[in-house]
Amino acid sequence: MTVGDHRMTTSGHCDPRFSRVREVFDRHFSDGEELGAAFAVFLDGEPVVDLWGGVADRHTGRPWEADTPVLAYSCTKAVAATGLLLLVERGLVDVHSPVSAYWPEFARNDKARVTVEHVLTHQAGLPVIEEPVPLEEFEDLPAIADRLATQAPLWEPGTAHGYHAVTYGFLVDELIRRVTGMSTGELVAAEIAVPRELDLWLGAPPDVAARAARLSAGERVGERTAPAGEQAPRAGERTAPAGEQAPRAGERTAPAGGAGVADDPMAAVAAAARDKDSLMNRALGNPPIHKLPGGGNHPVILRAGWPALGMVTTARALAGFYRALVAGEILAPSTLSDAMRSRVGGLDRVLYVDSAFGLGYMRPAMTFLTPARGVESAFGHTGMGGSLGLGDVEHGLAMAYTMNRMAGSVAGNLRAYRLAEAVYDSLT
Repeated sequence: MTVGDHRMTTSGHCDPRFSRVREVFDRHFSDGEELGAAFAVFLDGEPVVDLWGGVADRHTGRPWEADTPVLAYSCTKAVAATGLLLLVERGLVDVHSPVSAYWPEFARNDKARVTVEHVLTHQAGLPVIEEPVPLEEFEDLPAIADRLATQAPLWEPGTAHGYHAVTYGFLVDELIRRVTGMSTGELVAAEIAVPRELDLWLGAPPDVAARAARLSAGERVGERTAPAGEQAPRAGERTAPAGEQAPRAGERTAPAGGAGVADDPMAAVAAAARDKDSLMNRALGNPPIHKLPGGGNHPVILRAGWPALGMVTTARALAGFYRALVAGEILAPSTLSDAMRSRVGGLDRVLYVDSAFGLGYMRPAMTFLTPARGVESAFGHTGMGGSLGLGDVEHGLAMAYTMNRMAGSVAGNLRAYRLAEAVYDSLT
């Protein structure tokens, strides 16, 4: 097998009931859409799919193994949110309280009324770090958080939502530090990952970073047609999430401050991607990961454990995290049910498409494309390039998809959707 051979075979286990899932997984390789990838599913707590294949490093041809971890980008956010929700459940944090109740310095510049709920639902108005973050500060999360504490919101908190692509993690992390004295990575390790023997790290140790799959670029920047890190629908396949009304033709407008194109969200996204001053590019571009050799593959990113995008994990472990959530082993069912409740939905000021959020979890929308059978009950988070973590209490499902061929196009980001669709279609 050579690195360029897309006819490579895949490995792992697939319950016969889910044979369609393996067909889709294998087809992604035969069609040349994958480099290396893994997909895992639990049904009612039992493993029914555990697949992997391809290469972990296209330069060396190192194979993707059963335990190959990879940076899962924004799939991290749901795990970080769960850590904070543990503190909520224990009465240590109140989501309706102002952030400044736990982090007094945060009240500066008209932020005294920003609540913990605003942070978890991307309503805080702080999607951008205004001052450039120097490379030497990348591993100093409190220092980056202090930069946010000095800023004024870009909109009145609680009046709109816009994806806090990177800043979300620094805000959540500082809240956790102020309450517990631990970083998010330390809390997640102690309360979630280590007790369940999950290969999941916010701050990968050197041996894990050394065997992690290396991310490879998909389309060139100019070819991107979907927002970085989120899933986009195939034309005509998606309507508004349940409970929301889709805009009629001619009603859609661009978000405030955006470079949007009316009636065509993908055109708005493409326009924003070309505009270096768009809110999307400003939110995604600082701290400037692109200045590190190898970008997200750089050891600094793998070990820093940014709670917005720094988790290194396997598909099996990320699915195991959702299995434990769905089973009520991490959060009480009532806590999870409340966290899943959609707080915000509609046009996202940063992503220029519709998004929906509960308390830290994505809900079905254009940014979290979900098969029809799961549109009422699925929750989780996508990650830049196409990765996915998803739970569904109603159907007893937990699944995760990880990969190293980054995709920015609509088609590339549908790999996870196709796999999830095959899972739901396999249910009796």
